[in-house]
Amino acid sequence: MHTNWNFENSYLTLPEIFYSKTRAENFPNLKVLLRNKNLIDYLNMDIENFDKIVLESINNKEINSFSQAYAGHQFGHFTILGDGRATLLGEHINNNNERFDIQLKGSGKTPYSRNGDGKGTLKSMLREYIVSEAMHNLDIKTTRSLAILNTGEKIQREKFEEGGILIRVAKCHIRVGTFQLASLSKKKNDIEELLEYTIKRLHPEILNEADKYLKFFEKITEDQINLIINWQRVGFIHGVMNTDNMSLSGETIDYGPCAFLDEYNPNKVFSSIDKNGRYAFNNQPKIALWNLARLAETFLHLIDRDENTAIKKIENILKKYEAKYNNLWLEMMKNKIGINQDHEKDRDLIKEFLDLLQIFKLDYTNTFIALKNNSLEKYNFMNEWISKLKLRKKINKNVKENKYFNPNIIPRNHIIEAILNECKVGNYKKFNRLISFLKNPYNSDIPEEFSKEPSNEEKVYETFCGT
Repeated sequence: MHTNWNFENSYLTLPEIFYSKTRAENFPNLKVLLRNKNLIDYLNMDIENFDKIVLESINNKEINSFSQAYAGHQFGHFTILGDGRATLLGEHINNNNERFDIQLKGSGKTPYSRNGDGKGTLKSMLREYIVSEAMHNLDIKTTRSLAILNTGEKIQREKFEEGGILIRVAKCHIRVGTFQLASLSKKKNDIEELLEYTIKRLHPEILNEADKYLKFFEKITEDQINLIINWQRVGFIHGVMNTDNMSLSGETIDYGPCAFLDEYNPNKVFSSIDKNGRYAFNNQPKIALWNLARLAETFLHLIDRDENTAIKKIENILKKYEAKYNNLWLEMMKNKIGINQDHEKDRDLIKEFLDLLQIFKLDYTNTFIALKNNSLEKYNFMNEWISKLKLRKKINKNVKENKYFNPNIIPRNHIIEAILNECKVGNYKKFNRLISFLKNPYNSDIPEEFSKEPSNEEKVYETFCGT
């Protein structure tokens, strides 16, 4: 058991182009509001002294905290960026020798804040806590929320709101955009140093292999395919899949205007910024591929001295992306409808089901629950399709339905909004209840208050970043 952080800041061995030394602003009335006990335990931290450890570390001059620099394509437009409201305290190593970035989100201005104040609203941090922990329990790779702090001050957004800091935990915060920044450096070794460091950090098993840079790209590609498949499985829309929001660890990162589907619509967009649907639900696989291509561009010269040869090697991997994704998506959807053996008409059967969901505006999560519970008959228009599924299941002998494909609860936006309004007046009872049920999302015993679909008045049509 660690009685304090077990920090080792390896990232600071990289060239200074990748970071700036920073420290959180001084918040005189800072206090710990929420703690993630399970995660505290996993990090081998001392729960009894946790608050003291956190508060003392935030402005501790002996801790080499910093903010990361990176670039990125934001809605297709390239720009130079960095952690505008985050300070990375350090890399904590637990008793299993696992390394985790410990980051303060909403901790104040950094050299990358541009015209922003670098702070976050308590509401946006609570929201990220709910959604990121839900994703973790849905078995989807994600950054996690260790704790939330109340800064004790009001910050101005559309109106004055309570300020908050999220302590975020990640395998790492290296992004596609980090490599894009490195590719702009006048020092040729910067991109190679970053590449070597990232391989050592994320995939040390290939460090000594021939063509390790190409193999690294293959692994990153596989990680992203698996991540997006899981997003599509539960109906998650990230909202801002910019290259600076794509982590090379294969974790979901940067929960801004994200949301989960209610009624099924493959073209659904929540983000108020995304006017053209660039990051719509069904576009997410294509955008991940586009982002991967931008990553590959940054170190083509290290793949092969001959540029054309390097391009061909990368293209071979990217060409396989679509086939791999489609095959995994098909397997995932078959599991969702309760079949697990191959048949030539499976894809048609799934498409027909999703078309019905879209035409009749059915809830994505609850319709799959109804299918699992054999209660779809209430929808007369489903009868023909149900008959086809039954015939298909006769072919599929010894089928065992996997409950881990269809959750019984997701963090729905209208429920989150209602709970956050209660939190504003200091009532966290419903917040804690929701968190407790989200810990076991595949259990069938979910109260209606957390599983009900939104009424027309409750529907959330737009979400916002919270900066």
